[in-house]
Amino acid sequence: MALPFAWPVRVYWEDTDAGGVVYHSNYVRFMERSRSEWLRHHGIDQAALRLTEGIQFTVVDMQISFVRPALYDDSLQVTAVLGVIRGASCTFLQQVLRDDTRLVEASVRVAAIDAVSLKPRRLPASLVALSD
Repeated sequence: MALPFAWPVRVYWEDTDAGGVVYHSNYVRFMERSRSEWLRHHGIDQAALRLTEGIQFTVVDMQISFVRPALYDDSLQVTAVLGVIRGASCTFLQQVLRDDTRLVEASVRVAAIDAVSLKPRRLPASLVALSD
């Protein structure tokens, strides 16, 4: 089995609360970046997709578990694995890790929508092909 895609993140002061602990909403930002970089890694340019096919992505559901805190100056890995694909949406399974310690895990369902009307669209073929 292939290793999951991982994006490195360093925790800065701006990511933390007064106690040096990562503020909960920042994990969502870290995971967003990891998914975006996952797409880029697989040759999917979101800006080009919007211009050429009129498709963009939006998060429609997120289940998240905070297991352990990340702290100021931690070096983290934020993983992204493509899970279930449906006609207009797909699920990413994600984790935030410090070394081998799982800090956060999430299931994130992302939908393809029309860039103008914001109505659901079928996932682009380039993304569906990655599930094979």
